[in-house]
Amino acid sequence: MTTYVLVPGFWLGAWAWDEVGAELRASGHDVVAVDLLGSTAEAHVDEVVAALGGREGVVLAGHSGGGPVVAAAAERVRSAVSHLVFVDTGPLPDGFAQIDFAPPEGQEWTRARIAQNNGMNPMPSREEFDVQGTSTAGLDDATFARVHERSRPEPEGVVTGSIRRGTPDPTLPRTVVACSFTAADAQGLIDAGVPGFAEMTGREWSFTELPTGHWPMFSEPKALASLLAGLA
Repeated sequence: MTTYVLVPGFWLGAWAWDEVGAELRASGHDVVAVDLLGSTAEAHVDEVVAALGGREGVVLAGHSGGGPVVAAAAERVRSAVSHLVFVDTGPLPDGFAQIDFAPPEGQEWTRARIAQNNGMNPMPSREEFDVQGTSTAGLDDATFARVHERSRPEPEGVVTGSIRRGTPDPTLPRTVVACSFTAADAQGLIDAGVPGFAEMTGREWSFTELPTGHWPMFSEPKALASLLAGLA
């Protein structure tokens, strides 16, 4: 039996992992899905560190905005984690915020949304995701509507605040599950030194592709669970 600690991305809660978690539990694994409720990016790291407390041999997976969070958490409690997984995401360098990963026009759009919504960033519509370049492939309209209805806005401090990084341990295996990009795309971004990809070098990094759009826990939960089980 392996313990999986699963961390959702922006706008999602622990419920986002329900189908993936059910598949893993059916195979005899233990699953802890984390709700990120804090108002800053650093608070989210603290929440994941708390979930890891006292555990060993954990496969720690973060989706989207949860990627930088799990990277930092694994550096703070390295002894708890046996494998680090980035689901359509990656880490960010020390001092970088999630908003810094977006192009200037995307940052301006996000800051305007936050200003218009009392310091909160609500989940975009499907059309707005398309404009921002975030793939909703694999989700039918009913599924997207269900996810959007259950979503919660992200506080400004989560979107614009940075996470304090530690020193990555090169003995910790790291796997990127590429869903809305390919391994070849990632390699191009690595070569270009793009933040979020630049540190994906070294023998501890591996890539596996699950071409389905940015939310595989909704579009391909069984396939995602199978990939995660294969990392135990």
